[in-house]
Amino acid sequence: MTATIKGLTQRFWAIPLLFAVAATVLALGVTAVDESLDTSLHLPFLFAGGPESARALLAAIITSMISFTGLVFSITIVVLQLTSSQFSPRVLRSFLGDRFNQVALGVFVATFVYGLVVLRGVRGTAQVDPFVPQISVTMAFALVLTSVLVFLAYIHHIAQSIRAATILSSIADDTRALLDERIAADAEPEPALLWPDGPVRTLAAHRPGVLQWLDDAALADAADNHGGSIRLLRAVGEFVATGAPLMELRGESTLQDDFWHAAVHLGRERSMDQDVGFGLRQLVDIAERALSPGINDPTTAVQALDHIHDITRRLATRALPPRQRTADDGRLLLTVPQPRFDDYLALAFDEIGHWGKDSPRIQRRVQVALRDLESAARPEYRPAVIDAIARLQQSSSAEAHALSPSDVALR
Repeated sequence: MTATIKGLTQRFWAIPLLFAVAATVLALGVTAVDESLDTSLHLPFLFAGGPESARALLAAIITSMISFTGLVFSITIVVLQLTSSQFSPRVLRSFLGDRFNQVALGVFVATFVYGLVVLRGVRGTAQVDPFVPQISVTMAFALVLTSVLVFLAYIHHIAQSIRAATILSSIADDTRALLDERIAADAEPEPALLWPDGPVRTLAAHRPGVLQWLDDAALADAADNHGGSIRLLRAVGEFVATGAPLMELRGESTLQDDFWHAAVHLGRERSMDQDVGFGLRQLVDIAERALSPGINDPTTAVQALDHIHDITRRLATRALPPRQRTADDGRLLLTVPQPRFDDYLALAFDEIGHWGKDSPRIQRRVQVALRDLESAARPEYRPAVIDAIARLQQSSSAEAHALSPSDVALR
């Protein structure tokens, strides 16, 4: 059930479909109110035309709104293509999950569906049994005006959303929010509990996929109720092949394998549900793409490094407790492998330092970030930062020694 809800919230069509259903119900309800009045209301703000005029107005609304919706969809597709080629394919997921884009498309679809349903309620002619749902037709006109305002806001939103600064800030903000959720700033270091001895049953993955998220509470409760323990063999964000070991179960359990599979969700790609490293991965990808010869945009790479510096500094000042659940008696119920600080650090700076070794701006920015991390990091993390600085300096020295005098002159 949880996986189904998560999947629906990430579908681009879910909110427009909900708006279309709501528009249908609204149109039927308002038309019923119009019929119950059974008289012409002579109010200045209500539609005052006959059946022919109502049909013409609704037909114009229906035709224009379906064209409007097609235009919005085309703009969205172009933006997705531009973003994928200019920045990184990994950022498409956030665009598809953009609630404003979904709501905008939903408003346009709802206006189209509303007008279509109201049109069927207009009956007769001006001379023979005329019936015009005045309130319904007036509301259709109001929805058109609303759609125009939403379209103007949509154009502004799209123009802002394809800016490098906006994309980077959005990814970084999601990563910071997830970091604050998963790793508290005041968390104290906790010793990792040892995996208990005893007979172990290995559960293999029933299909290929990336481990996107897992339900810690459900797994721990099931282990507690059956007097056992669970150990995940793959960290969140790792790919698991079909038939590869996924988890180990210790203790006697009558639960079917389907229960354990349902609590550990495998998807097509990494997501930001529980994977802090994926936020860094996206920022690093954008920086690397900006440093490629085809794009050659070191300023965007520096902007990405600014956010990477901030995120890694937050990591460097926090204890990274093991992802474990225990019973009231201290018995280990669940353990999940977690990246270490040096893993995050290598992900954040090694690749950018390699691909940006020809750019003095990038080299300086990486050095500034690492020096700041060295001074701010917890004592147990400082050796990893010192090693990262040494790797960067070694790479820069090797590159400098590999250049001949003519090469230096050409640069």
